[in-house]
Amino acid sequence: MHPAPSVIIFTTLSGLGFGLLVFLGLGMPATTGLNAFIFFAIAYVLAVGGLLASTFHLGHPERAWKAFSQWRSSWLSREGICAVAALLVMAVYGAGLVFFSTQWVILGWVGALLSLGTVFTTSMIYAQMKTVPRWHMPWTPAYFLTLSLAGGALMAGQVTLAIVMLILSGAITVATWIIGDSQFAKSGTDMETATGLGAIGKVRAFEPPHTGTNYLMREFIHVVGRKHSTNLRIIAGLLAFVLPIILLLLPFNHVLAALAVISHIAGVAVARWLFFAEAEHVVGLYYGKR
Repeated sequence: MHPAPSVIIFTTLSGLGFGLLVFLGLGMPATTGLNAFIFFAIAYVLAVGGLLASTFHLGHPERAWKAFSQWRSSWLSREGICAVAALLVMAVYGAGLVFFSTQWVILGWVGALLSLGTVFTTSMIYAQMKTVPRWHMPWTPAYFLTLSLAGGALMAGQVTLAIVMLILSGAITVATWIIGDSQFAKSGTDMETATGLGAIGKVRAFEPPHTGTNYLMREFIHVVGRKHSTNLRIIAGLLAFVLPIILLLLPFNHVLAALAVISHIAGVAVARWLFFAEAEHVVGLYYGKR
C-alpha cells in the first residue's frame, strides 16, 4: 500500500494521544491544576492533530462528516463516533481536574474505555480488509492497542508500566512482521484465483493491463526491497522499544524521559511507514507485482 504521510501522521499521533488519555482517565498521573492542563493539552494536540491529518488523505475532506452516518457497517464511522465521544467525555473529566481539582472517577473510566475503543476501531479499519492479507489477522488490533498503551504509559510518566508495555508491544510488533510475511501466501489468493482461470492451468501476465500508472497502482501497490524492509524494522525496533527501555532503566531525570519519548515517537513513525509500505493488496496480482 502507498504509505501516504497523512495516514502515517494520523496513526502515529492519534495512537499516542488516545493512549495518553487512557492513563489520564485512570488517574495516572494523579495531577490537578496547571500540571493536569499540560498533560491534557499534549494528549489533545496529539489525538486531534492525528485525526485532522487523516482527512488530508480524502479526496473531499469537507465531506468527512458524512462518515458518521455509516456506523452500522463501517469501522471508519465507528472510529469517528468513538473519537468524538472520548474527546468530549475526557474534556469534562479534564475540566474537573484543571478547574475544580476534582477527579470524577466514573467519568474518567468511561473516557479511558472510549479512548481505548477509538484505537481499537482504528485498528479494525485495517484488520477487516480481506484484500490485504498482512492486515487481516488478530495481531493487527493487538499491535495497535499495545503500541498505543506503551506510548501512553511512557508519556504519562508511568515508568514501570511503560517498560512492561514497551516489551509487550515490541514483541507483538515483531510477531506482526514475522507472521505478516506469510499471510499473503496463506490467503490462497494468486493469479489463478484472481482471474478465475485456474481451472485451465497456470496463469501469468502476458503484458501490463495499462501503458501507464493509474489510481489503483498509485494507492494499492508499493514495493519495498527485502533489504530495506529489514533495515527499517531494525531501526523501528531500536528507536521505538529498545532505546526507550534502556533510558527508563537509568536513574530517572526529565532529560532522559524526554529522549525516551522522542525516540519512541520516531520509532513508531518508522513502524507505521512499514505497516503500510509492506502491505500487499491483492489487486497487485493483475499488474504482475507478486
